[in-house]
This record gives sequence, C-alpha cells and structure tokens, in this order.
Amino acid sequence: MAKAERGPRERMIFSAAQLIRRDGVVSTGMREVAVDAAAPRGSLQHYFPGGKAQLVDEAVGWAGGYAAGRVERFLATLSEPTPSGLFAMMVRQWTDEYEADGFAGGCPVAAALVDCAESVPSTRKAASAAFATWTGAVAEALTGMGVPGERARALATLMISSLEGAILLARAERDVRALTTVARELGPILDAAVRKKGG
Repeated sequence: MAKAERGPRERMIFSAAQLIRRDGVVSTGMREVAVDAAAPRGSLQHYFPGGKAQLVDEAVGWAGGYAAGRVERFLATLSEPTPSGLFAMMVRQWTDEYEADGFAGGCPVAAALVDCAESVPSTRKAASAAFATWTGAVAEALTGMGVPGERARALATLMISSLEGAILLARAERDVRALTTVARELGPILDAAVRKKGG
C-alpha cells in the first residue's frame, strides 16, 4: 500500500520503520518521522503517548508482520513451492534492493534490537515477538511443503538467522556475495528436509 493511502498513524509507523532500517533508532528522531510521514508534529503525542519508545516498538511489530506477510506473497509466485525456492525469494528481496538502490537499508527489527536490546526492554520484547511472527510464518510454509513439523521451526530459525547475518555482511562489504552464498549453500539442506511422499 502506498504511503499516501495510509492514515497518519500508519504513515508514522511505516516511516519510523524505514528510517530505523537506514539510520538506527538513536539517529531517528520523532520530528524526522513526522516530516517523512507528512503528519502534523502534534499528532505524534496524540497517537504515541508513550513517546519514541512506543513508536519504535510499533514500527518493529509492523516490520515483523510485514516480513511474515511476504512469505505468503513469495509462495504465490512459485509455481512449485520448495523450501529452497522460498529461501531464494527471501534473499532476492534483499539482493534486488541492494543492486538497485545501494546498501543503505537493513532489517528494522535487527537495527532496533542492536540499539535498544539492553536500554529499552519493551523494544527487545517487540523484536523478539517480531522475529517469532516471521519465524512462525516461515515454519508454517515449510510444513505446507512437506517438512515435518518438528523440523520446520528449526529450519525457519536457520533461514532467518542466515538471512539476517548475510544482510549485515552485505552492508559491510557493499556486495551481495554473502546473500547469494547462503541461498546457494542452504538450498539443498532445506529441500532435503521435505518428507518424501509415501515415505
């Protein structure tokens, strides 16, 4: 959905997530969020009486929901969904962005966690919940492809952890090498977990 189609509260959450993924929490100011969201400054206090911490926590929650929603959209583009195909799509989202727009942005959940894990307990909890939402969506998709339930969540954790680490390396190196490497190396491991029909 385009930013203009959202209400002011949703625009501010979206803008906060985008600014956090680029600059981190510390460098993202409330005034900057209001300007980016084209929202009146007074509306920040109205919609987020808990201040910046509340806005950050809600932006982190939005990001977790967005990542989980992307899983279903990725599956819809695959003619024959496989675990490796899903992971390749998850990776491609980032390689496409970095090749088109540069390496400025990362995962807003990871950025918020790095900045606030110890100083703002509510943000650590929001990040944990966001990752759990995303992991749950990936695990459900894997189960639907024939990965046994007991392995699906573990592999979902492996996929997300590998992707997050590769994003950091890609940004540090200004190169998508780490992303393409994890997709290539994990693909066969992921597909091998699918229970064979009749097996």
